[in-house]
Amino acid sequence: MGARAGRVVCDLTVSLDGYAAGPGQSEERPFGDDGGDGWGATLHGWMFEDAEENRAEIDLLGSARAHVMGRNMFGPVRGPWDRPWNGWWGDEPPFHAPVFVLTHHPREPQPMAGGTTFHFVTDGIGAALERARAAAGDGDMAVAGGATTVNQYLAAGLVDELRLHVVPLTLGAGPRLFDGVPRLRPAQVASRPTRRVTHLTYEVLA
Repeated sequence: MGARAGRVVCDLTVSLDGYAAGPGQSEERPFGDDGGDGWGATLHGWMFEDAEENRAEIDLLGSARAHVMGRNMFGPVRGPWDRPWNGWWGDEPPFHAPVFVLTHHPREPQPMAGGTTFHFVTDGIGAALERARAAAGDGDMAVAGGATTVNQYLAAGLVDELRLHVVPLTLGAGPRLFDGVPRLRPAQVASRPTRRVTHLTYEVLA
């Protein structure tokens, strides 16, 4: 597939049975019962322990000019913003671009080191995407996750390219890709297995 600019792309790491995290997510275990320490090391080890083998896919992760994510991916705080939580991502998040966080509760933008600013969007997935589009210019916009947010964008027909990173482990429960999404007929663009993960790329057809 050609590298047309201005696409809506989505990268998501999932277990073999389609889960992006395990059950029982909490502040102490953001990925829940994920087969490891609850911090995603089992699911996302391909990015950190085998980075060179997966360099092409990691570089694509960083190529988007704006991002959208659900509040659960931003952090564990629920309801009104009653404490100064700046996300799971540390002082210098890996996005280096504007990130539009879906929430029901207003909050002022949160600038971080390294060029990331979290913006909090209260008027739905369409509004968040339009703000990301304006920020990205002619670059790609990424729906970063989690699975529930990705499913909303897939169900609304707003994703152009879906990049799945399938890890050979089953979780059995948790937030699952494609739950509540109508039938799709994606066209496979590429596939590549590595030691810890299989990378699958699909064009999502209308």
